[in-house]
Amino acid sequence: MSASFLHKINKTYFWDVDYNTLDETRSKRLIIERTATLGNLQEINLLLKHYGKKEVLKILSNLNYIDSKTLAFFSLVFHVPRNKFKCYSRKQSIKQHGNF
Repeated sequence: MSASFLHKINKTYFWDVDYNTLDETRSKRLIIERTATLGNLQEINLLLKHYGKKEVLKILSNLNYIDSKTLAFFSLVFHVPRNKFKCYSRKQSIKQHGNF
């Protein structure tokens, strides 16, 4: 992984994997997902500069789950309706029991 990129991302986002084995290509989905959901604006900007808006959008729009705040944020950032994200479609199709 490029030292200039990965070392600026908080290591604690990758608590369940060996941080030293992360590869910018093979681990791209994990890096984008964790940084997008847990990162601050500076880290998100690094992510967008490193992978590009198109690639980040492609990965995020195909994730099965993104929390509602992260979904709303990236929907606004990319000017893409929420229903274009796979996680939004899945959430709408799953019945919630006891959700008052």
